[in-house]
Amino acid sequence: MTKSNHSISAHESASSLHDVPQLSAAPAPGEKERVVLAYSGGLDTSVCIKWLQEEYNLDVIAVVGDLGQEHDGLEAVKAKALATGAIGCAVVDMRETFANEYLTCALAANALYENKYPLVSALSRPLIAKHLVAVAHQFGAKYVAHGCTGKGNDQVRFESSVLMLDPALTILSPVRDWDLGCRADEIAWAAAHNVPVKATAEAPYSIDDNLWGRAIECGVLEDPWCEPPADIYTMTADPACAPDAPAYVEIDFKEGIPCAVDGKAMSFLGVIYALNEIAGAHGFGRIDMVENRLVGVKSRECYEVPAGLALIKAHKALEDLCLERGVLHHKLAIEQTWAEQVYNGLWFSPLKEALDAFLGHTQQCVTGTVKLKFFKGSCTVVGRKSAFSLYDFGLATYDASDAFDHAAAKGFIDIHGLSCKVWAENRLANDARMPSFADVDATNAAYQAVVEEAEEILEDAGAVVA
Repeated sequence: MTKSNHSISAHESASSLHDVPQLSAAPAPGEKERVVLAYSGGLDTSVCIKWLQEEYNLDVIAVVGDLGQEHDGLEAVKAKALATGAIGCAVVDMRETFANEYLTCALAANALYENKYPLVSALSRPLIAKHLVAVAHQFGAKYVAHGCTGKGNDQVRFESSVLMLDPALTILSPVRDWDLGCRADEIAWAAAHNVPVKATAEAPYSIDDNLWGRAIECGVLEDPWCEPPADIYTMTADPACAPDAPAYVEIDFKEGIPCAVDGKAMSFLGVIYALNEIAGAHGFGRIDMVENRLVGVKSRECYEVPAGLALIKAHKALEDLCLERGVLHHKLAIEQTWAEQVYNGLWFSPLKEALDAFLGHTQQCVTGTVKLKFFKGSCTVVGRKSAFSLYDFGLATYDASDAFDHAAAKGFIDIHGLSCKVWAENRLANDARMPSFADVDATNAAYQAVVEEAEEILEDAGAVVA
């Protein structure tokens, strides 16, 4: 498994910086200080550019990350950043890195926060933060900024990541700090300050997406009793309208990483794109949940994660086949801790990286093939095979070829229960009644009462006959 690290590779560094060749390595004497902004092209971050210039007197360098999200062209986003006043804009294709260094770790952890949420947004934030820090170093910026509100998890994820990568940088959070109370106020401020934005009314939903999935919130979704409208979904078909025939798909894994679909070798990124299409077409991958945010708020969230959920399901099935029982059972607890670390913005923490080391070790023999069945919103594991399978037919079968030593069971049970047997004998001898004994006594008393009542009925019946 490819592990994440804190350094920026040469390829990433080049792709991050070639978009801003006109900038010097640091502000010249008399020039403004610089801030690096995580930029999406939306209303919030567009207003952020002008706000940082006017309120902090800073030159803004925008960073746009391609993480597989829906967009109409990132060059247009770059042009918008420059038109708004940014002195430079780096457009970075982060998809391969996201898949190979972040999603591989998430898959090894079968990452599901609260056993439901596949960490769609939480996984992308540390990678974006890493590029913010890299660009800040390259161009002598003392500040980094983001467009998160003061109510969500992403502010924590961005700022915690930056602080762990470079504690000397100062973090600015315009949306959290400004006095623009609502979206209408932002639109009016943008118009007054010549910020080019298309927004003219309240958008019905807040959406964040990348190649792992989509997160949808706000609007009517804020009522947890309200069924999600059909128009929130773009990656998955309505299960009721999905094909009437199931689709069977075989996924090959090598050391825990998907490497082929139906026998066709492809990169992990390619597997994700292929399964998003297949699973989505069959209506699989929707989540509707109430989520416990780090900031203490319960939030109703809807997600579409067709490939991610299918791959986690397949990966778990292969681990069931290949991992020794003790490792598998201990790994379950590690998975939950890992998901909480990442959800809470601690991707670069020493604990999370230590957990990565354990999880990476477990994947050495998670190699094989899993067969999935997609049908009208469902995904079912219907087959699995591996050269490293610990499934022994001779031990598992109940037919004539059974190789299990049944006679050994008696001694095993005696040893297995010996400690508790000694405990029970001691407590009984000392009249130290435990709740379990009280339950037995209560059961005996109830049984005796039934017996006595039955005897009385029989006696009465006998008297009547006589």
